[in-house]
Amino acid sequence: MTERSSPPGANNPGDEPDKSNTQHQSAEATGVFAKTMALLSETKAFASEVMAQARRTILERLWVNFRAFLAERQFLIWFLAAVIGVSVGYASIVFRWLIGIVQWPWLYTTTENVAAAAAAAPWWNILIAPTLGGLFVGYILQRYTTGGRAHGVADVIEARALNDSRIDMKTGIMSAGLAAVSIGSGASVGREGPVVHLGATIAAYLENQFNLSPSARRTLLACGAAAGVSASFNAPIAGVLFAHEIILTHYAFRALVPTIIASVLGAVIARIHLGNFPAFSIPDYQITSYWEFPAFALLGLTCAVAAILFQLSLMATERVAWRINMPLWQRCGTGGFLVGLIGIFFPQVLGIGYDATDQALSQSLPLTLLLALIVAKTAATAISLASRFAGGIFSPTLYLGAMTGAAFGSIATSVFPEVGSSEGLYAILGMGAVAAAVLGAPLSTTMIVFELTSGYSVTIALLLTVSISVGLTQAVLGQSFFHWQLGKRGLFLTDGPHQTIMRRLQVKDFMVPRGEADPEELMPAEDGKMPPWLLETDNLDRALRLFAETGQSKVAVVSPDDETVLIGWADRLSALSKFNRALIDANVEQHR
Repeated sequence: MTERSSPPGANNPGDEPDKSNTQHQSAEATGVFAKTMALLSETKAFASEVMAQARRTILERLWVNFRAFLAERQFLIWFLAAVIGVSVGYASIVFRWLIGIVQWPWLYTTTENVAAAAAAAPWWNILIAPTLGGLFVGYILQRYTTGGRAHGVADVIEARALNDSRIDMKTGIMSAGLAAVSIGSGASVGREGPVVHLGATIAAYLENQFNLSPSARRTLLACGAAAGVSASFNAPIAGVLFAHEIILTHYAFRALVPTIIASVLGAVIARIHLGNFPAFSIPDYQITSYWEFPAFALLGLTCAVAAILFQLSLMATERVAWRINMPLWQRCGTGGFLVGLIGIFFPQVLGIGYDATDQALSQSLPLTLLLALIVAKTAATAISLASRFAGGIFSPTLYLGAMTGAAFGSIATSVFPEVGSSEGLYAILGMGAVAAAVLGAPLSTTMIVFELTSGYSVTIALLLTVSISVGLTQAVLGQSFFHWQLGKRGLFLTDGPHQTIMRRLQVKDFMVPRGEADPEELMPAEDGKMPPWLLETDNLDRALRLFAETGQSKVAVVSPDDETVLIGWADRLSALSKFNRALIDANVEQHR
């Protein structure tokens, strides 16, 4: 029989296995899909958790940083830096105005063109004005000041290092006023140093109105100095560099922003009222040949000799002046008389001398006069400072550098006319090299010259000349003018931060007050000798020396009025702990 096939659509027993296999595969696919979706869901949840954790970590880190920023009161410091910059800018303008007022009765001008005005004035005016100015300055110093001197940049450095950035407002204002009288009456001193000290005084006054940390106080003190340089020279970049190079001696980021704010605002105020132009107008000098670089190096050597001789002249003249026994007002009056005598023959040395410096930069002075002015300006400045006229050292060093460089350039260009550039170029280089060597500030002085002259095209030559001059001067003298001034007071800040800290910390910073069980009086030992003791105003250096000499770990601290009255104890371990903590804080401050 013929086998009959099943009609379409009829159930075929042989098809059942295929249908079961399809269902099994579908179930497996569904399971894989479900597992994949679950894995994706877990991955998404894990990624979300990781992102949330990262977000929390970032926010926590940002909050920690911002909280530390707020804890250090940085916004307040920035605001105070701005106030300092504006205040110092206006203070520098008032200072110039006061100089003009003092200058008017004998020169009949309030401008900086002192040399031209003095050349046209009667000779007795030139003789009488510095003498009367000296008598007045000397009388005020003798009658109303401690130490018989006006304060300057060295005192700002001392305040930063040892005195918790504190400067007496009365002393600051009086020093600025006496400097205005000194410069206005013809003394051969600079106006920039007094403005720097006045700026630091304003900063110290504002600091005292707030409970700021020592590092914040030092930063604001540097802001005052930066604004002073910036407003005086119309050189904001130089102001920042000077504050960090000379005052702070570090370039920490925390201090950089406030000093920039103060320096910029100081320059802005000065430019608004005095105009935006360099202090010296000079042609666009260029280096004509790279064969000149040996001459630039030789100029660095020459400027080092000029800087060394200038500082030695200051030291020697001061020694001679203070060996003469006479009242301070007579000493200062005599110094003014001698400066007036020099000014009769060389009126270019009177005052800050910017007009004569400008003539040297523009090649307007003959070689013989340049050489004569180097000697005359050195003598006039040494006499002015030794007789205690108030004023700075910036302007005289720029003056001497310009004259030295111009004289060197005049000789060099005459010997090698095919290779040598103009003498004005050498005057610019000399101005930076002598000033940097005397002040001990190569970077800021270089930038001052840039901004004073707009002579940016001679950068490479200036850096070479300045570096050689500074290096040789340090090799011979071992210190800058400012540190020489501090050294006369027994403050050797170049010994390192540990020595500065040991002189700054006092016994009262780590002493323990007398306990109830301690006796009220310090009794003699069995041999009748008083045991070793300290005053709370003694510094850490003396305390550690006493610990070492006596071998004791605990020394009595007595009253300054009666050495037998016990007020506390100085512990050696506490002293060393305080010293180590201060060293760590100083290191942190310099690297934040």
